Amino acid sequence: MSTRKACSVRKIRFSGRPEPVQAQRPTPGPGQLLVRTELVGVHLGLVRMLRAGNVSDPGGEMVGTVVDTGPDVPGAWLGKRVGGVVFEGVYAEYALAAPALVSELPADVDAADGLALVRGGLVAMGAVRSGGDIAGRSMLVTAAASGSGHLAVQIARALGAERVVGAVGAADKVAFVRECGADGVVGYEDPWVERFDVIVDGVGGSLVTRAVEALAPRGRLVAYSAGGGSVEVGSLLAELKTITGFSIGLLSRTQPDVIESYRSELWKLLADGAIRPRHTEFSVDRLDEAIASIEERRNLGRVVLRMAASTS
Repeated sequence: MSTRKACSVRKIRFSGRPEPVQAQRPTPGPGQLLVRTELVGVHLGLVRMLRAGNVSDPGGEMVGTVVDTGPDVPGAWLGKRVGGVVFEGVYAEYALAAPALVSELPADVDAADGLALVRGGLVAMGAVRSGGDIAGRSMLVTAAASGSGHLAVQIARALGAERVVGAVGAADKVAFVRECGADGVVGYEDPWVERFDVIVDGVGGSLVTRAVEALAPRGRLVAYSAGGGSVEVGSLLAELKTITGFSIGLLSRTQPDVIESYRSELWKLLADGAIRPRHTEFSVDRLDEAIASIEERRNLGRVVLRMAASTS
């Protein structure tokens, strides 16, 4: 049970323009951990909520150290350096987390690498795996410079894909995606003359139709974007194409063992040097710049916000 004294801590207020303010440190309740956050992710979902004007105390991915536990949580959690997802209040010096949604980071993993993998890496791994056995096959990854997309390029290569091509929305992202291991890069407005066995799409919208057209016979499109899009079913029939959706949330709730296997695989790939997350870090007082980099699609890899100094 918590014995700490109440104190004032820093968090981001999202009423109007996001800005750092002082707030009372949260108290962990039953089934909760209190994590002193080191890094938090700035993501497209936050940008969409800000545009819609319905953001209050958003969640997201974080990395930090457990400093307190609820009354029914094992004390062994105390002092552990963890990463994972919280559903609200992540943009704060201290955040409440559920043990089932976080995991301990390997001792030698950098905080930014850990943040990139605890959600974006799981999404990338799950989306690539949803394409089936890709060894010796070709793959196209859209949003290839994004937090999940740049990892999907590397994971596909590590899992034995014969050819990996990235698709991007701007020419200044080409070099970055090639540096991540892509054999080729195409723009969203370019002709897609090549056909692929698997396409992992993180964009949605009108790009879905183009992706279906770019599938090889018996090819599969894995859609994980919240960007929507529609498909003419008849376009799938003649060449036996398929489309499947991927949701990390559903998988976490229904098959936690699969999530754990993905997590273990990601740590091993990182340790072996087979994947190398890229990120851009901003201090908490530069949150506006971090948000703008995503809103204007300028980000290369994961965008992270430093809430506190490293405790390692």
